Amino acid sequence: MHNANDILPQRPPESQGKPLTLAGIHKRYGDSVALPEVDLAVARGEFCTLLGASGSGKTTLLKIIAGFEHPDAGVVTIGGRDVTHTPIADRNIGMVFQNYALFPHMSVFENVAFALRMRRLNDGDIRRRVLEALDLVSLAPLQDRKPGALSGGQQQRVALARALVFNPDILLMDEPLGALDKNLRQSIQLQLRRLHQELGLTVVFVTHDQEEAMNLSDRIVILEQGRIVEAGSPESLYRTPASAFVAGFLGECNFLPANDGVLGVRPEHLRLGSRLAGGDQRHPGKVVASTFCGVHWKVFIAAYDKIILAYAPLNEDVAQRTPGQAVTWGFHPADAMEFANAA
Repeated sequence: MHNANDILPQRPPESQGKPLTLAGIHKRYGDSVALPEVDLAVARGEFCTLLGASGSGKTTLLKIIAGFEHPDAGVVTIGGRDVTHTPIADRNIGMVFQNYALFPHMSVFENVAFALRMRRLNDGDIRRRVLEALDLVSLAPLQDRKPGALSGGQQQRVALARALVFNPDILLMDEPLGALDKNLRQSIQLQLRRLHQELGLTVVFVTHDQEEAMNLSDRIVILEQGRIVEAGSPESLYRTPASAFVAGFLGECNFLPANDGVLGVRPEHLRLGSRLAGGDQRHPGKVVASTFCGVHWKVFIAAYDKIILAYAPLNEDVAQRTPGQAVTWGFHPADAMEFANAA
């Protein structure tokens, strides 16, 4: 059995990554404003995830950091150096994309070595650094294979090794795990967390997958229509979101009308029938459906012209989760989040 520290070593005091600052970033395409004005600071060695729906501006922001796009206004600094108009090749940034972008005619070794050859390192240094990078992602034994002979997960690890081989100041990742199945995604997420902690990488990661953002990030930055709505640790954004929008976007949440706005209640805080305690608010409803999810039942309840979701324990009484049954549901007032406006 693995000790947790074997899987996720503690980060060394000296981080490889450098801090990133975006100040007053404005970007428009014709009459459309993609980024009205974005200010963001990513600390050295931080894993920062840009999370948002399609069209929220997260990929545009990543392209501006990388140098694929230039802002119409604002400044990008990496390690205190203004790189706003610096060519991509001179930014010392590692990039990993969803489509891997490997050279099909080159071996794994040569794919990873490519950036070093462009930097004109000698053969001895290239071999040493490529093998170190392949060791980091557990692919050294496959160094002579072509990408076409690798699985999707192996190809993504090659892309990761290629991005790490020249010791980038920042690692940028754009939906890198989107094409992988769930088990592979979890495996590479663990590998990413290990590499991040071992190397002290500064990572800016783009995803629309809330669970992935929660699993990986030191800090999540939620974007909507090109603006940062809220930023914080996964736990703080989930437990104490500043708005109904964030509560509904990051995880599942029930919204109920209240005198001065709306109450948000997470499904894990709802109780059914005999499990309700003395101080709980109680509401009537009817079970619409229930789904077995391994760790709990998802019980969908019709109430107040909407569907309320509760996570019920595995030993929940059958009557409380049978479609068509009337059910009393509720929650303790301390578990409700108060918001000014509905989601």
